[in-house]
Amino acid sequence: MSLRRPPSTHASARRRRNLPSASAKYAANVWRQRFGFATVLALGLTAAAIVVAVVKHLPYRDPDGVVGPTFVLLPIIVTLAFLTDVVPRAVVRARRRGSLLHFRSTFRAVTVERWPMEHVRFALLGLGSWYLTYVSFRNLKSYVPFVNPHLWDSDLDRLDRAILFGHDPAVVLHELLGTGWAAHLCSGVYIAWIGLVPVTLAASLVWTRNVSGGSWLVTAVAVDWVLGVATYYLLPTLGPIYARPGLFSSLPQTYVSRIQESMLDQREAVLANPFGTEAVQTIAAFASLHVGITVTVCVIAQLLRLNIWFRVALWVFLALTVISTIYLGWHYLVDAFGGVVLGVAGAWIAAIATGNHVSWRPVHRQESMVLEPVSL
Repeated sequence: MSLRRPPSTHASARRRRNLPSASAKYAANVWRQRFGFATVLALGLTAAAIVVAVVKHLPYRDPDGVVGPTFVLLPIIVTLAFLTDVVPRAVVRARRRGSLLHFRSTFRAVTVERWPMEHVRFALLGLGSWYLTYVSFRNLKSYVPFVNPHLWDSDLDRLDRAILFGHDPAVVLHELLGTGWAAHLCSGVYIAWIGLVPVTLAASLVWTRNVSGGSWLVTAVAVDWVLGVATYYLLPTLGPIYARPGLFSSLPQTYVSRIQESMLDQREAVLANPFGTEAVQTIAAFASLHVGITVTVCVIAQLLRLNIWFRVALWVFLALTVISTIYLGWHYLVDAFGGVVLGVAGAWIAAIATGNHVSWRPVHRQESMVLEPVSL
């Protein structure tokens, strides 16, 4: 009598033993292909910020500590995004069943359908890399005056005037658009831009199920931050509003003008005693990340072939952002050109890093939770 088990039993036992390793390999593949490069950027930028902080004896802190800790605000933003993803679907499904009394069961069902463990893992990986990069970027930006105190504002101002044949870009816009309603419109565009990054984060990690596109966008914004902080150190500038404030004295008081005053106060406080304030220094003009990140979003939306009207709205918003940042004195015209180059570079580098490239052709399909790269 043989004690050997049937081959099928051995095979099933091997399969059972291999399940954990297969799951681990799957998770590793998700991390490497989706957010491996973003994680490397996050760790590298964090290391750079810590080194600068130690060498220059500067504080490394939560950049949004004055408003509220980022590690508190970020989960709130993600939770709100999660609720906007699940609640409307649960309400619609409950109504189809005849009554909102079914909301609890439909909410649970929609959550299970929309948030399998694979997508939870995807969102957490993206969120973690985004958070580390953001915090380190803000700290490195604050350190710029201590590392490279030389300012290039006069040089960029002369270059702007050379491009426009002796005219100042901001003055041209003031004369063309006036200094009344246009100031308030540009202020509104600037405030709207502040919401662009959290909205793209929510869209990339929470609302979409195109994980290739989502990881591409999150990684591209991280690349933009790395390229942006590099330009801050190479060409430190304050921007026209601080270098030549007289050019903007005719503009009315807006919410943005109050922000500009507050940022100048924070810079002076940090320079006077970096450990004596909770604020961070946030003034840096070249290159314009307002323009750069918006260009990145526009390029990726175009290549992903999102809704045509959504893409048109993004390009219009980009044009308004360029006008607003120059009109209000945040940036030189050269900063905007630099932002365009930076934004395209960010989208391109991130496409390669996340496998969203073959020959830079538009995407013709949507992807579910799979690991194959998108062919462009």
